[in-house]
Amino acid sequence: MTAKEYLNQVQYLKRMIECRRKELTYWEDIATSISGSNFEPHYNATRRTSAQYENAIEKIDEIQRDIDNAVIKLVDLWNKINKAIDELDSIQEQLMLRYRYLEGKTSFDVREIMNMSDSTVYRIHASALRNFKIPE
Repeated sequence: MTAKEYLNQVQYLKRMIECRRKELTYWEDIATSISGSNFEPHYNATRRTSAQYENAIEKIDEIQRDIDNAVIKLVDLWNKINKAIDELDSIQEQLMLRYRYLEGKTSFDVREIMNMSDSTVYRIHASALRNFKIPE
């Protein structure tokens, strides 16, 4: 795994958590919606016997556990990356990696924040990736 691939894991985890939170919202809406009563005068063997909200509650619990596990993984990864970035000698390289990979900023954003030319941003970024040591 390259340094860039390792660092990009932060953004991937953030996106995955956001997607799961949207899914959670959907299931919470299902669980709290009121469905009409459906009285049938006869017995139907294939009819679901549990209420719709019960299935939604089970799904909510499953998704919430997945989100909690992903957040724990994200915090652990974030801490490892922060420590590895702190070991870089250059403060510019440290800032570059923090802006790009921990804060998810674009090269254009970094150029504006650090008041540098495009070529300088790319040079520092390349140097930072070369000097970054992937934690064990």
